[in-house]
Amino acid sequence: MNTPIPGSSKNLSNIEFVLLGFQILPKLQPFFFVTFLLIYISTMTGNILIIAVVFTDSRLHSPMYFFLANLSFLEACYSTTIIPTILGGLLAKENTLSFEACMTQFYFFTSFVSSECLLLTVMAYDRYAAICFPLHYTMLMDPQRCLQLALCAWIPSYVIGLVTDSLVCSLCFLAHNEIDHFFCDYEPLLKAACSDTYLVQNVTFIMSFLVTSIPFLLIIVSYSYIIASILKMSSTTRRYAAFSTCSSHLIVVVAYFGTLIGLYVLPTSGQPINLKKTLSLLYTVATPLLNPIIYTLRNRDIKETLVMKVTC
Repeated sequence: MNTPIPGSSKNLSNIEFVLLGFQILPKLQPFFFVTFLLIYISTMTGNILIIAVVFTDSRLHSPMYFFLANLSFLEACYSTTIIPTILGGLLAKENTLSFEACMTQFYFFTSFVSSECLLLTVMAYDRYAAICFPLHYTMLMDPQRCLQLALCAWIPSYVIGLVTDSLVCSLCFLAHNEIDHFFCDYEPLLKAACSDTYLVQNVTFIMSFLVTSIPFLLIIVSYSYIIASILKMSSTTRRYAAFSTCSSHLIVVVAYFGTLIGLYVLPTSGQPINLKKTLSLLYTVATPLLNPIIYTLRNRDIKETLVMKVTC
């Protein structure tokens, strides 16, 4: 008989989580495995390629590309946290994770989600400074300031991850827990808990609101000023170039934040579990794959650098 075990007890090895994932579609698992493997390879290749291009080409040593390289590194880490678990589940008859493995994945997942929200906000500020204050841009975004902004996107996220992970670890779980998801996500873990989750829910809601809704509002305000400045430009060429650069970032922002807010801030009690799983795949699997494509296809400098390096 399963008995509740506190997550903070010494019997952590007795707790295990079974991720159901795609088990309801056993005949399609080989197809899903090949698909996710190709997605993972493409995601890692695309993001690593952007990092390599940015750091090896001196023409791309600017704040915008510095933050883009940070985003690509983050997406590579993000994918490595989630997709190998999905692949393992598709190969195994039962995708079982220990308590330690599940909480470790949850910690890095939470940290990387928070980092991406803050990093996208920093990138919006960079575009705001470049377009609204072009004459003061080099002063506003000097190398020291860029490093400080990057650290402001990374460091608080690991604190948020640590707090959230500690709260979930303090809950009681059965020795054997089934989770109808692809990875150790927040809501499925709370559903599996046997103890009162009121405190955890309220604290994590506040942190989710702070790390998603507020950055999203700041980005929207920044882009309101950016669009107003673009419309005032007399040169059609400059206007097109500015809009092309900013639209790539705005596409990523709307897709990413829209999904996160829908899952973690707005009430989701009435949503079907399959819809939640599909939305989770959008921001954990699709976004890291699409970001390099969006930024590369809509960025002339990166395309020219890639073509030059390939031809050489």
